[in-house]
Amino acid sequence: MSAARSKARTRAFQILFEADHRDVDPQRVLADWVARAREPKPDEGTPQIGEYTMQLIEGYVQHARRIDELISTYSVGWTLDRMPIADRNVLRLGAYELIWEDGVPDAVVLDEAVEIAKEFSTDDSPAFVNGLLARFMELKPTIRRD
Repeated sequence: MSAARSKARTRAFQILFEADHRDVDPQRVLADWVARAREPKPDEGTPQIGEYTMQLIEGYVQHARRIDELISTYSVGWTLDRMPIADRNVLRLGAYELIWEDGVPDAVVLDEAVEIAKEFSTDDSPAFVNGLLARFMELKPTIRRD
């Protein structure tokens, strides 16, 4: 696993989380983050936004409706609204990357999503995220045809 890709995924998750929390378009939050990163003297806490972070956000936005349908359909007992905001957004990111990003091994996507869930969500979240994304992995050929 590339450390740069891990950081890109974490930043993409944080952007999706912020957009969901503020109820705004993820591309608007991405633009805000990019603008802050380009300020003449960014403070030490301002993360740089790499190409892969942008690719993940743009890819998610392109497939957002389908991704939310998949999560709603296969997360037995959980509606999107009831899910912890962190889980919902790590699943969105993981589902996009798993299904539509061909250059990344499925196992890496699952591992990274679980790590983000461990860092940002509840104790039950890693198993939930892993189980749902593993199901998407099994269904990937069918999902991509839809």
